[in-house]
Amino acid sequence: MNAVWTIARHEARRIFVSPLAWAVLAVTQVIFGWVYIGMLMQYLQNYQTADQYTGVSDFIGGGLYGTATIVLLLVMPLMTMRLFAEERKSNTLTLLFSAPVSLTQIVLGKFFGLLSFVGALVLLLAAMPAALLPAVNLDLGRLGAGLLGLFLITMSFGAAGMFISSLTREPTIAAIGSFGLLLLVWLLRMPAQFDNGFKSVLEYLSLISHYQDLISGLFHSSDVVYYLLFTALFLWLTVLRLDIERN
Repeated sequence: MNAVWTIARHEARRIFVSPLAWAVLAVTQVIFGWVYIGMLMQYLQNYQTADQYTGVSDFIGGGLYGTATIVLLLVMPLMTMRLFAEERKSNTLTLLFSAPVSLTQIVLGKFFGLLSFVGALVLLLAAMPAALLPAVNLDLGRLGAGLLGLFLITMSFGAAGMFISSLTREPTIAAIGSFGLLLLVWLLRMPAQFDNGFKSVLEYLSLISHYQDLISGLFHSSDVVYYLLFTALFLWLTVLRLDIERN
């Protein structure tokens, strides 16, 4: 595991010294902040109950996390496109293969390095509803379930993007391919709305179906297992792809 953490630290350092990472953090926080302020003002103007804090976690937390998912669907392909494609293009992937570490350790190290960026995004997003704590009785369990769902679905985005990046030497193609794959799996829920023999299967396979329960404050272990299996599948496919190239 020491090799995994060494690679993870190197990858995290490489991500956070790149202008792209800071540009993504800045742009996403501006977008999230704008949505947060807008939803807060809308809630304060339209609440109907005597207790003005009733439902604030549902309205602001759910709306903010729902918007964040769409933004991160666009952002994560940009963050994963360079993981292997750029290494291949700059001919440093061969040096990585020659290091005394396994392909599994390389993939896990790069993935954990990417998760450091995902964690920073989620923590910054969590700070917005948390700013209401001095004045509002927030449902922390409901917000926590939403944040967990956001982290898991973004982690899944990263694993799928890493696999696509391992298939090409062009980061731009990797970004477009990752977005296309993620959008396809996201939209599997659309045909599931019709009554057909594959309804239950398609709804289960859709990325967004499991997220909507978590964002609503409903924690089911099956949703967590889905995202873990989705992530493990694409990490395994990445290892297989690199093994074919090394041999």
